Amino acid sequence: MIQFSLNSEIKYLTGEPSTGAPVLTLVTSKEVEQNIQIPEIGQLLLHTPLARDARVCKTEPGRNYISGTILTPRRTKEQQDIAFGYLLTQNQVILCDDTDVAHTMVQRMIKAHTPTEDGTGSFFCAFLEMLVSKDLHHLQELEESLGNLEEQILSGSLDEFNVRMSDLRKELYGWIRYYTQLEDFVTELEENRNKYFNSTVVSLFHLVANRVNRLKTEAQMLREYGLQVRELFQSEIDIRQNQVMKILAIVTTIFLPLTLVAGWYGMNFSGMPELGWKYGYAAVIVFSIVIVAACIVIMKKKKFW
Repeated sequence: MIQFSLNSEIKYLTGEPSTGAPVLTLVTSKEVEQNIQIPEIGQLLLHTPLARDARVCKTEPGRNYISGTILTPRRTKEQQDIAFGYLLTQNQVILCDDTDVAHTMVQRMIKAHTPTEDGTGSFFCAFLEMLVSKDLHHLQELEESLGNLEEQILSGSLDEFNVRMSDLRKELYGWIRYYTQLEDFVTELEENRNKYFNSTVVSLFHLVANRVNRLKTEAQMLREYGLQVRELFQSEIDIRQNQVMKILAIVTTIFLPLTLVAGWYGMNFSGMPELGWKYGYAAVIVFSIVIVAACIVIMKKKKFW
């Protein structure tokens, strides 16, 4: 059974050793830097990575502990990166978190009666499961956003497409990179090279790795969907450009004979009989109208538009 309590300087959870439950300590980067002295973990804090220094998801095995960092694509309402530093021993888990997200996740795990009988390994597996538990819903929201963009393209509305598509593409790339790192990270824990975890915990890490792999596949499919939407947008742009070019070609074709007539009668040779004819100007106008009408009729029959 895990009991929850609060200290004025640091938040922590303690478990009963007889149940095999791990002792969990939640700290901030500032508290780690201040090297707060807590019984049994004072030295461990010196090896705990800071959350604000997290750049990737990684794990680094030590002599008697495993440490590393986790960086997610998510942000808090205050636009802070959700990242963690962690350190695992046989009976200790230290999580460094500057956003209070880990504290909320652990409370949810307590309410869900998450089993931790297999020590820190099973707890950390449960923590990772909780970390990605709502990711599928977020990916579905991204899919809906791509679907809305596709519908707008089909309806002829192309305003601000590039800006919105660029944001979605960057976000999807961030999620794919995150899942790739997280999958390698969990797989390395699953390999259990230093025999740190028992077979039950290794199987739990395997399940987490499979789940992360499915999420990565889903994110990759969304990226491909995004490429298809972008191709659809480009096709719509090409169609519009073709329509414009078609109109310009029609206008040019219609007025090309008139250009010939204007050039012809613009030479002003003295021997041109039409120059002295009083109906010459009107005749040229009628002739030009006949030419334009004939071109339009021919193009209609040929279905040029």
